Amino acid sequence: MKLKELLKSIHPLQVIGEIDIEITGVNIDSRQVEAGDLFMAMRGTQTDGHTYIPAAIGRGAKAVLCETLPEEMQVEVTYILVEDSEGDAGKVVTTFYGDPTSKMELVGVTGTNGKTTIATLLYNVFRYFGYKVGLISTVCNYIDGQPIPADHTTPDPVTLNRLLGQMADMGCKYAFMEVSSHAVAQKRINGLRFAGGIFTNLTRDHLDYHKTMENYLRAKKKFFDDLPKSAFCLTNLDDRNGLVMTQNTRARIYTYSLRSLADFKGKVLESHFEGMLLDFNNHEVAVQFIGRFNAANLLAVFGVAVLLGKKEEDVLVALSTLHPVAGRLDTVRSPKGFTAIVDYAHTPDALTNVLNAVHGVLEGKGKVITVVGAGGNRDKGKRPLMAKEAARQSDRLIITSDNPRYEEPQAIINDMLSGLDQNDRMKTLSIVDRREAIRAACIMAQKGDVVLVAGKGHENYQEIRGVKHHFDDKEEILAFIQEQV
Repeated sequence: MKLKELLKSIHPLQVIGEIDIEITGVNIDSRQVEAGDLFMAMRGTQTDGHTYIPAAIGRGAKAVLCETLPEEMQVEVTYILVEDSEGDAGKVVTTFYGDPTSKMELVGVTGTNGKTTIATLLYNVFRYFGYKVGLISTVCNYIDGQPIPADHTTPDPVTLNRLLGQMADMGCKYAFMEVSSHAVAQKRINGLRFAGGIFTNLTRDHLDYHKTMENYLRAKKKFFDDLPKSAFCLTNLDDRNGLVMTQNTRARIYTYSLRSLADFKGKVLESHFEGMLLDFNNHEVAVQFIGRFNAANLLAVFGVAVLLGKKEEDVLVALSTLHPVAGRLDTVRSPKGFTAIVDYAHTPDALTNVLNAVHGVLEGKGKVITVVGAGGNRDKGKRPLMAKEAARQSDRLIITSDNPRYEEPQAIINDMLSGLDQNDRMKTLSIVDRREAIRAACIMAQKGDVVLVAGKGHENYQEIRGVKHHFDDKEEILAFIQEQV
């Protein structure tokens, strides 16, 4: 594509050099630049891309988009000076990949909890209806059934648009994606056209990056502020920030709720470990999920499918066929008579939701043994809160290692233990080795009990000192059970 065509999507402050030249690729990583590429220098949270302009040129970049011109400029290179390279990069990349979201219905899901479940279930529902569909999520990206490994909840703008471009080329009519607060704040989704957006909830998370809840809320809200008039916005009335998100949106506003009158109203009629009986808009449906938070997730899926033109009755049939997302309330039955549950819950609110779901089914007929840790080099403030919530709703608690990253596991555990009072500590063990912690919980469990292993869910690794070691919570539970047979 000609550089002059790419520049039509932005408003450069200054262009130095030839613009009637062919650009064969776009990149924000100098290490991936190839001859003929446009290199876009962005000021990241860790490094400043402007530092790598010489390296990008050395690898053959024909043009450079930047906020500050380098002291030494090459005659054969075109320099595009902009006010905000982070904001303009997405627009340029979208143009380069042929504006893929103009060829499909793209729906974004944002909120602290529920993003992966809702996006994945929407993907499955529309595939059930026979459409070619794309998915961009924490667990895995999919292009009409073809898995593409995921590294981030929302990829960088180049990876994101390349994926969307491939989806458009494959004939995908719909695409569903998780929109993280980082992605909004870092303008990774600039240039994309959304047909709709969903807000799930807002609880404490990612304060290592956003610093305050106000900043975190503002990042989520900006997604809805930027939706076009042609889009819809579906927001959760059961979250106190549900209507805050829609205050300044131009999109058509719809609501969903398990407690209040809403456009999409839901109710839990029955609940057990095999699933729930729900009422959505006065229609009953049996689903293979447990927990009120999953009822809310399914209600959001129901609402979006209807807003995208599907009949309520047809959507309910599709919902009845769905299975839980990997690592979300993933249940294993032991011959010993206890139930083990693996879940990704890694925030205080998510732990509350999962434990509420477990107690809702147990109804006091069994004990709850919880195994949980907290990630290293992340928000430390939530650690004591998570431990306190786990202790409040568990008969026995084992605090262990999660992904310690570059922190000492015992130091993380100590941060969690600081949230416990004397009574909490009497029912709490700390076991640094996660494998041993899971085994200890399974040994304690009696017939009718539930072992909840929280925090990692679908992840199949532990990250220690920059190295990812294979580790899968569900595999560890199954290995223990096999030994007992």
